[in-house]
Amino acid sequence: MPGYELFGAAERKEVNDVLETGILMRYGFDGPRQGIWKAKELEAEICKTFGAGYTQLVSSGTAALTTAMAALGIGAGDEVIMPTFTFVASIEAVLSVGAIPVPVDIDETLTLDPKAVEAAITSRTKAVMPVHMCGSMAQLDELKAICAEHKLLLLEDACQAIGATYKGKHLGTIGDAGTLSFDFVKIITCAEGGAVLTNKESTYEKCDQYSDHGHDHKGKDRGADLHPYLGYNYRISELHAAVGLAQVRRLAEFLALQRKNHSIIHNALKGIDGVTFRVIPDPAGDTGSFLSFFLPTEELTKEVVAAFQAAGIAGNFYWYDNNWHYIRKWKHLQSGSWMHRFYDEQKKQVMHYSNQAFPQSDAIMGRCISSAISLIWTEEQAKERGAGMAAIIKNVLAKAAHPVG
Repeated sequence: MPGYELFGAAERKEVNDVLETGILMRYGFDGPRQGIWKAKELEAEICKTFGAGYTQLVSSGTAALTTAMAALGIGAGDEVIMPTFTFVASIEAVLSVGAIPVPVDIDETLTLDPKAVEAAITSRTKAVMPVHMCGSMAQLDELKAICAEHKLLLLEDACQAIGATYKGKHLGTIGDAGTLSFDFVKIITCAEGGAVLTNKESTYEKCDQYSDHGHDHKGKDRGADLHPYLGYNYRISELHAAVGLAQVRRLAEFLALQRKNHSIIHNALKGIDGVTFRVIPDPAGDTGSFLSFFLPTEELTKEVVAAFQAAGIAGNFYWYDNNWHYIRKWKHLQSGSWMHRFYDEQKKQVMHYSNQAFPQSDAIMGRCISSAISLIWTEEQAKERGAGMAAIIKNVLAKAAHPVG
């Protein structure tokens, strides 16, 4: 899955361009940088690659979400509907602007169930935030229709789905804004970094300002910039942007390798009675970064996961017991364990929503395994892995069907 697996000469060349000038900051120092502007280049390359009108680079995917929400006017007391299955950073970003994350059930797309979204809308709902987990997409037509009907913002968290498309459009470019993450284990990496994508100039300008202390960036003297808004320091460095510039130019290469190896593993498992696969609204747009599949029961799923581990088949994620990606394990939110004080209503609502029961999500996640797809497997290695996984699954299911004694 991650771009770091194929880090090489192209990435080193871009980084060395920056090292030779010694100008590591993305803004200012026009003379000494000798025309080297890696962040600007990467923003332009992202716009071209993803078909976005505007791109603002920031320091992480979390910073991208925070910046996008601020630019969209999401703030204190606003409710943001999001899935129960996501990386905890999605929740953190909502909290950072004073808003209230409202988790709702997923369906077998592994992201928002549109019916659950409809049921969760209140007078305080400001936005719907699908999280395109594990390289695939939410049911975007249905979610867009809900947002249009209720006059809500659609903010796409596409941090785990770089390069995925839905009906010909890249994830992250379909809503009012979208975010990408370029951390070390994403499909392409900057080591650390993120981006906000939008097709609205006003949203872009606010992101540009918010991510750099409110600087308007309209003059040539950074010290003389005006400050239309309060902002924070979410800047990316030139070194990080340099790595990302090389990686985004290799995105098609990475996706082709992922999809090839994904297909091999999928073909190895698809004929097994009792195995079903994640619903993908637009299969042609899947990145192939994970193969997510379901077994008949939670007990059998746990047995298969344990058997994979015993056999040394790594990279199979059982999110149901994962401390970072599924709501049932977020004890710090459920108990109100945070360092700084929240305002009373925010604290009350966070603990309320975090302690809800989500039986539909539990029934899905308890039976789900997501198998990460490597870029560097040979065809033989992928086939060997698929055969090994298939043999283990068949053995576990056969024993369940015909118990001894």
